[in-house]
Amino acid sequence: MEVIDFNKQNSILNQFIAEIRDVNIQKDQMRFRRNLERIGEIMALEVSKKLNYVTKEVTTPLGSTTINVPEEDIVLGTVFRAGLPLHQGFHNYFDHCENAFVSAYRKYLDEVNFDVHIEYMASPKLDGKTLILVDPMLATGNSLYLAYRALLLKGTPAKVHLCSVIAAQAGVDYVCKMFPQDNVTLWCAAVDPELNSHAYIIPGLGDAGDLCFGEK
Repeated sequence: MEVIDFNKQNSILNQFIAEIRDVNIQKDQMRFRRNLERIGEIMALEVSKKLNYVTKEVTTPLGSTTINVPEEDIVLGTVFRAGLPLHQGFHNYFDHCENAFVSAYRKYLDEVNFDVHIEYMASPKLDGKTLILVDPMLATGNSLYLAYRALLLKGTPAKVHLCSVIAAQAGVDYVCKMFPQDNVTLWCAAVDPELNSHAYIIPGLGDAGDLCFGEK
């Protein structure tokens, strides 16, 4: 698996990451959602550079020209609920793609320990297609992996791009272990060093779902 960490590069993406982390700017839910959407747009552009392209002829009012366009059949998958604004950002660019949705949530056994439950999945067939699976927060990596396993009920994709905004190093390590295939790429806008006792990313940004849509 290839791991791409945008935090090692300088780009306007860093401005949006700074704002979604900022405890004061976070109070504006609309801006938080829009920043996730903009991050999705930037990540979509970068993912698009890894796709296969085919030359297409385009007729203009004054003549014709050729241009390279993506030839892969893309399915954009998202983990509910915080993934929705990020999904929209990707979908703004991959507007011809098919879409898939998976619900994953933590069911706590006590104050610290929890299981991840999958309750809902809707997806087109995946065989031979390119799956882009987005989830803003990659903490332990368990939710993303279980979401992917659920989607496999719809077939086996030819390529997989896993995209997260804020990841913990432990989550990155787990995903690398569970996805040893060469056809899988993990994209992270930033990788943080640790998880606390509740498996929240530190420094992270808090609960992305609550910041998008209010407390549960």
